[in-house]
Amino acid sequence: MKKKMWILGVSFIMLLTFAACSKPEKVKEENKKIKVLASFNAIADITREIGGDKIELSVMVPKGVEAHDFEPKPKDMAYLNEAKLFVYNGLGMEGWAESALKTVNNNNLVSVEASKYCNLIENKEEDHDHDKEEEHSHGKYDPHVWLSLKDANIMAKNILDGLLKVDGENKEYYLERYKKFMDENSKLLQEYDEKFSKLSNKTILVGHEAFSYLARDFKITQKGVQGVFAEGEATSNKLKELVEYSKTNNIKTIFMEKGGSSKVSETVAKEVGAKVETLNTLESEGNYRETMRENLEKIYNVLK
Repeated sequence: MKKKMWILGVSFIMLLTFAACSKPEKVKEENKKIKVLASFNAIADITREIGGDKIELSVMVPKGVEAHDFEPKPKDMAYLNEAKLFVYNGLGMEGWAESALKTVNNNNLVSVEASKYCNLIENKEEDHDHDKEEEHSHGKYDPHVWLSLKDANIMAKNILDGLLKVDGENKEYYLERYKKFMDENSKLLQEYDEKFSKLSNKTILVGHEAFSYLARDFKITQKGVQGVFAEGEATSNKLKELVEYSKTNNIKTIFMEKGGSSKVSETVAKEVGAKVETLNTLESEGNYRETMRENLEKIYNVLK
């Protein structure tokens, strides 16, 4: 009888021990983050703003690589196979995205084209003659839509919807962060709208016409050395035209893209006695709102 009771007692203790050991595993599973893959830095940072610490975020295009020139490697496709959500810009910015989504073997993957429903600007490459194949791969519209504070809010809503599809349990968390992102963008928009509205000169010369959406937000006129995709070399006629344009419009600063080639911008600047400043497109690096503020402040200080 004593032996029987001893066996029962040991069994009970083992049962309690097993239950105690299994609890942390359950908690760990409940706290598991959602795997999210974003195409490049700007898209990743907006996604991070909404997803916060509920997501495990990775960026597909490495720093210093152009998003439209990127080709996914096997390790990138492996992560896409594991991800719950893939967020990309669209509009031809990532020419590889559609084929990657067709190739991936992940039935649980939700993809978000962040530029959907945004107020798009048609891509008019007046300074470059693209063949039909290039036009098709680039798309009909300027893809740099995230550089509009107004349209970034639409992109954030698209990302929010994607997160709710894969993780509806954290709806209130994502909604709160989305509202915060939208409110802070709107405050920044209002702040610089008031500043720019007081200026008489609102013309800027840029090395790469990536800032059309930002310019539209604040009724700024943008003239570019190179077009939307910064392809090809500026001809002697183009350089002559830009020098004349700079003199006529009293251009004292030429903006070039951070990380881009400064050769043409510096050539024009030397001809007209202007200086060269950098603007960040957020494609490779930078926190979204901090960088947008820095860009706006640089432009404002040049124009005031």
